[in-house]
Amino acid sequence: QSVVPTDKIKIGGRLVNVRFTTTRTPRVVMYHKPEGEIVSRDDPEGRPSVFNALPRIRGGRWIAVGRLDFNTSGLLLFTTSGELANKLTHPSSELVRDYAVRVLGELTLEAQQQLLSGIELEDGPTLPCSTKLVGPHRFRIILREGRKHQIRRMCEFLHLTVVQLRRLRIGPITLGELKPGEFRELLPSQVATLKQ
Repeated sequence: QSVVPTDKIKIGGRLVNVRFTTTRTPRVVMYHKPEGEIVSRDDPEGRPSVFNALPRIRGGRWIAVGRLDFNTSGLLLFTTSGELANKLTHPSSELVRDYAVRVLGELTLEAQQQLLSGIELEDGPTLPCSTKLVGPHRFRIILREGRKHQIRRMCEFLHLTVVQLRRLRIGPITLGELKPGEFRELLPSQVATLKQ
């Protein structure tokens, strides 16, 4: 029998006290990381941390959903739920990540085909990714995995040097008009979509 908190439950004519626990939706914030910030709470070099820009929370802490390099800008997600962070960063999730890339050199059709097929890096082959040219020396790349320095290493394999790298989207969440250094908390409906 399904019951709700306003129901009265009796067993053998006696009223039974029942406590209902509610599962709280984890909090998630999106942050536009500028270049020159580190995704770490502790840095021996004393560089600025993304965690200093986030809102303070009581009884918990922000957990980064993945990372961005010191010289990479763009969308970062933070959550109060370790379970959600693990789910989103686990390779099995194949969560889509969309980046804008500016390089020295030219992304040839052959190079685009190599990216689409997957590239053999020292830590194994990459999953196929798609690209779209958006101008001279500029393209968008969509990944379904998030390895350390992955785009820079793939470009290096293709004899390209990354000049600028910015993450625009993680799954259904896009950077939009968020300016560098700004954050915005996701609505519960957006968090539910992200969890799916």
